[in-house]
Amino acid sequence: MGGISLSVHPLFFLFGLYYSLTGKIFVFLTYTFSALAHELGHSLVANKQGVKLNKIVLMPFGALAKGDIEGLKLLDQLKIAIAGPIVNIIIAVIFVATWWIFPETYAFTDLAVEANLSLAIINFLPVYPLDGGRIIWALFSVKYGEKKGEKLSKIISLIFAILLFLVFIWSIFFGLNLSFLFFSIFVLVSAFGKNKNNRYVRLYSELNQKNLKAGMPYKRFAIDGNANLKSLLKMLDYNAVNEAVIYENGEKIGVLDEKRIKNLLENASLYRKIKDFV
Repeated sequence: MGGISLSVHPLFFLFGLYYSLTGKIFVFLTYTFSALAHELGHSLVANKQGVKLNKIVLMPFGALAKGDIEGLKLLDQLKIAIAGPIVNIIIAVIFVATWWIFPETYAFTDLAVEANLSLAIINFLPVYPLDGGRIIWALFSVKYGEKKGEKLSKIISLIFAILLFLVFIWSIFFGLNLSFLFFSIFVLVSAFGKNKNNRYVRLYSELNQKNLKAGMPYKRFAIDGNANLKSLLKMLDYNAVNEAVIYENGEKIGVLDEKRIKNLLENASLYRKIKDFV
């Protein structure tokens, strides 16, 4: 199935340097771990939709991945987008709940609550590549088409970037806050940059010769031909060689071997019926 590589955006280093010089390194680390939890939420829900992250880019403000979820229906895209903020909210609620039982933990967990709630709120902003921006992009694409939807989303991102920069200018006179500057640069670079290395990719079982030499399990299962490829994908064992026996009305209509399954998951829509390929 392959691992997930981790890289760090240059702005993340700049953000960390700023917090280090201002004596807030623990704040920075807390936000970093909260951001990783945020991305774990995206990854887990993405897996259930038949796609995965092959790369996570560690960025400030918790927007770790700019993945492409092309080919998924709007509802599935929204599920992936909302999963990250929901994880942050759940973590914050759990910590707050512990305050009622163990009040002494407040002093050690209040920052974690603040970080997770902040990341959830920030990521709901309608700015790409934040989760709110992904939702807006998907909605615009459905209503106006992909190209116009992308254009409208970027216009909104540009407006937010300008507003954030103006707030930074204002802060110079009333208490300098570099976070607004970092945020405005982050929005501009992420929304208008071109990077497809961290896109979502389809999940499929890639046979490894080394594993085959050592021996691999063989999984054979049955599934109704009227089910879609997304349902087939959920049946796969990524540590085994898979073979699907396809039935319709109780009758066997065909078999999909490992190579055929891999080809379908790479090239066909996950919402097509399995029997269309038998």
